[in-house]
Amino acid sequence: MPKIKLTKNELKTQKDALKMYNRYLPTLTLKKQQLQSEIRTIDEKAKAVRAEKKAIEADFEKWIAVFGEKEAFKPGMVTVNNIKKGWGNIAGVKIPIYEGADFGRGDYDLYATPLWVDLAADRMEKALELDLQAEVLDEQVRLLSKELRVTTQRVNLFEKVKIPETKANIKKINIFLGDEQVSAVVRSKISKRKLERNKGEEAES
Repeated sequence: MPKIKLTKNELKTQKDALKMYNRYLPTLTLKKQQLQSEIRTIDEKAKAVRAEKKAIEADFEKWIAVFGEKEAFKPGMVTVNNIKKGWGNIAGVKIPIYEGADFGRGDYDLYATPLWVDLAADRMEKALELDLQAEVLDEQVRLLSKELRVTTQRVNLFEKVKIPETKANIKKINIFLGDEQVSAVVRSKISKRKLERNKGEEAES
């Protein structure tokens, strides 16, 4: 703890600081709670999106196997040409928002390729879109978690360091100033008695 001046000016400075900490702490605590809640919600959404993608892929594998021409469909037949993102704001944090994607279809011979390949490509597109959506949700969690760490550090700094330290400083200064005031009163009384005694001695002589 840094050394403080035991003066009335320092007492005012410490009281002002305490007011500021007590004013900002509830806001920081609320922000911390909001971030924690948002992270949980987004994380659950990302898990749900991945579960949906996994289900589509599992169904996709079974579906292709039925046709017995698995080699006819190649992953390169569906490509991501453009990912569309917007921006949102949560608790003062700028986060990306998934707004869709543009997909391309690889060139393949419509006569030589089985008819079901177009339907398979549609399913692959959906799986890729879910994957892209999950990635953006992961980025949201990463950005919000970073802000949560900083906010938590500030809350802990205020709660565990600054507020207790400032209260201790105020108490220390108050005790010192109180002792000084008592000492001043005692010195004043002693001086008054001496003065009265001296006057009495002068009067007798």
